[in-house]
Amino acid sequence: MAIPKSEVIWFNGEFVPWDEAKCHVLSHVLHYGSSVFEGIRAYKTPQGPAVLGLMPH
Repeated sequence: MAIPKSEVIWFNGEFVPWDEAKCHVLSHVLHYGSSVFEGIRAYKTPQGPAVLGLMPH
């Protein structure tokens, strides 16, 4: 099943025409997939675990 072509793509915080969305060939995201995952940091505290920014996630 083919994915239909989109006219715009989300790029750098805004929708831009597909043909204008360009990434540098040496960017970290292309080599390591770093933008695919989101981390949630947690800390051990005397009161128990504390999760940083849990509600926004």
